[in-house]
Amino acid sequence: MSVASIIQFTVLFQATVLYLVPPLVQFLGAHPNVTGPHFNTVRFVTSGAGPIGQSDAQRVLDKANHINFIQGYGLTETSPLVSILSRESKNLSSSGVPIPNTSVKIIKLESGESVGPGVVGEICVHGPQVMVEYHNNPKATAETKDSEGWLHTGDMGYYDEHKHLFIVDRLKELIKVKGFQVAPAELEEILRQHPAVGDVAVIGVPHERSGEVPKAFIVPKDSKVKEDEIKKFVADKVSDYKQLAGGVQFVSTIPKNTSGKILRRKLKEMYCTQ
Repeated sequence: MSVASIIQFTVLFQATVLYLVPPLVQFLGAHPNVTGPHFNTVRFVTSGAGPIGQSDAQRVLDKANHINFIQGYGLTETSPLVSILSRESKNLSSSGVPIPNTSVKIIKLESGESVGPGVVGEICVHGPQVMVEYHNNPKATAETKDSEGWLHTGDMGYYDEHKHLFIVDRLKELIKVKGFQVAPAELEEILRQHPAVGDVAVIGVPHERSGEVPKAFIVPKDSKVKEDEIKKFVADKVSDYKQLAGGVQFVSTIPKNTSGKILRRKLKEMYCTQ
């Protein structure tokens, strides 16, 4: 669904709840033609299917501060909810706390050991909503669900001292820089804050010494913006290993699926094989 379709639906049908994915939240917050009156009847905006940053959600609330913003986390294999953000929470980047009868743990990839607050690892879920098995696929079931019934989600995240869950990115999309893990979503949120960035995607590209390094593909709002300006903007906000050592490439479009998810493999095919 396009932004124009969402606006038309909201205004014509006086929608009170919008169920959105992060790219649409980002677009509604950034699009200059979307203004406060478009949200007059909206009371709740819910976001799921991927992580979203505080600044991306806040841009929507800046246009309509009467809205309750709710983020949740779940998978098809969890029927589908694992956690949800309470209406009172101001930490909009959190996916909230586990729903009743549900346990969540964060584990180290190397050892499977559980970790404490603030440490990023793989999210594992245990509860009555977790699937029994994949139909006629015992191999996939064994790779995803362990003998104790814990579902290994393939999502990376952490929890804070208040037991709030935060999603970092998909395990398979992390960029591995000198043994460190860099989440493209984190860098993309930072880059969207630059006034000259219209759209952005970050991927890992091969590097002789580091293994991989982040590279940003940007659809610019201002054709005068330079690569060094973008790289410095990021460098001032992140650790050395998260900097855009792979460079910045200005492009006309970012390939996405129908729900707005970045197609990183397609991005590599379009721009990295030329």
